[in-house]
Amino acid sequence: MLKQLLQESTSTNGKARLYAFENTVELTNLIPPTVSYESGGHTLIVGPTAIIESAAEQLAQMKSLTLLSTDGEMGQHPNLYFANSVQVSGFLGTFDVVIENKGTSSNLAKVAINHDCFDIVLDLCLESCMKEEVPVPGYYPVGRGYPKLAEALEEIPTLMGTFDKPKYFRLDTDLCAHSSRGVKGCERCVDACPAGALSSEGSDKTGHRIEINPYLCQGVGTCATACPTEAIHYALPNPQETQKFVERTLANYEQAGGVDPIVLICSSRHEQYNVMALKALPDNVVPIVVEELPSVGIDSWLAALVNGATQVLFAASRFMPPTIIRVLNNEVSIAQELLSQLGIAKETIDILYLESLREGQPTLCTDSFDLALGDLEGNKRARLFTALDALAKARIPVENVVDLPANAPFGSVSCESKDCTLCMSCVAVCPTRALHTDGTSPSLQFVEQDCVQCGLCEKACPENALSLTPRMNWDSQTRQNAVVLHEEKAAECIRCHKPFAPQSMIDMLQNKLRGHSHFSDEAAINRIAMCEDCRVVDMFESMAQDPMQQLKY
Repeated sequence: MLKQLLQESTSTNGKARLYAFENTVELTNLIPPTVSYESGGHTLIVGPTAIIESAAEQLAQMKSLTLLSTDGEMGQHPNLYFANSVQVSGFLGTFDVVIENKGTSSNLAKVAINHDCFDIVLDLCLESCMKEEVPVPGYYPVGRGYPKLAEALEEIPTLMGTFDKPKYFRLDTDLCAHSSRGVKGCERCVDACPAGALSSEGSDKTGHRIEINPYLCQGVGTCATACPTEAIHYALPNPQETQKFVERTLANYEQAGGVDPIVLICSSRHEQYNVMALKALPDNVVPIVVEELPSVGIDSWLAALVNGATQVLFAASRFMPPTIIRVLNNEVSIAQELLSQLGIAKETIDILYLESLREGQPTLCTDSFDLALGDLEGNKRARLFTALDALAKARIPVENVVDLPANAPFGSVSCESKDCTLCMSCVAVCPTRALHTDGTSPSLQFVEQDCVQCGLCEKACPENALSLTPRMNWDSQTRQNAVVLHEEKAAECIRCHKPFAPQSMIDMLQNKLRGHSHFSDEAAINRIAMCEDCRVVDMFESMAQDPMQQLKY
């Protein structure tokens, strides 16, 4: 349908767009990892009696049909049950349904079909039993308006057997800024998931960790877009391949004589709406079809601008799940703020709600940023700043340092020197090594470009000496170079004179421990001012001179 529309255009831009569409290698993975579902066709229909009985008549081919009435009206179906309340959890092949009647709870599947669970749930209640914005596989919340009943009745009979679904995402725990050493920080991905597939597991003692339930994950992509470190990223395809695809599409468009290309990122599952949008837009709007709109992050948006695009738009709908709209709006707002600091129109990256096309043309940009950077290298952060620095050279910012909203993953860390003891708790939890020590001097160093404002360092600091400031530093040199936040004179071992710790920490420990029963003699206090090796030597020498000293250790 989309290709047919592109073939209809006879303008120079239209022909160039078709050439780019046909000659850029398709954006797919050949053999993705998968998870499997097993469904026997045991189906539960929930809702008012009259409605669920009508739906049951059209699903006679299912293995079994169980009807659960929510209005208490009697009916004719032989497998009709009633409940005061109902709880549904699970996914295709594993739906647990617990009902309550007069204070007594029971497993409906066990009662109705002598199974532990149902395979499929058709929910015709206005207030659906499962609240996830993106329904899990096998669950059809028709009562709340999407999907339509006709679509559900057509699809449900096909859900008997074994089904494979891609594992859409990869998680690199080493890059994750969610938790470290019992301290919790970034939760962007959990807040961004509309399918309930992401959760924070563990405790302060065992440590917190992000877990992805691949059976619940629907590949929406909001988690990957929201993640500042690329710890969680889209795998179908990976972000680098998506970015290369966009860049090569633009190159093919230009090669065929097209000018002023506008990238329109479209979801593959809404081809009909994409076609409607393109019919209303000029021929220089080039569609980039992806699995889901949020699967393409800010680094790829900016990469498109520095490789020839005059604008990046998202073919969205106001009827998308609220979480998807919220995350997409948030990320686009950050991109617009960065562009505005360079004097670039905020519409250069924008969301195009298809409903608004009925009211007229959106604001279209013709200002070119073709810096011909080609494929951007490195991780998400590196690719992002490569594009931003290229734009900053072409459009010099008015100010080098500009404040950003509190949710922006860019900024600085400040240290109150009088409070810092250089305990390095912040260094231990930093997921990106933005905070680090050089290993040769008692100092805390910071690289602003690597900081994602996760807050782990601020929470881990026992002295409350650190604070975060969301901002954009357009001076790439100062942003990329390590700066010293706090530095102290090194304490030298009183035996070998080797520097081994901050002097203030040694002074603090000696003052706090003087008078303690285990440090009652001066030798024990002096031992604190020794390096690890000399401390051991001194202890053994002391015990050799006075064997009774062993009772103290």
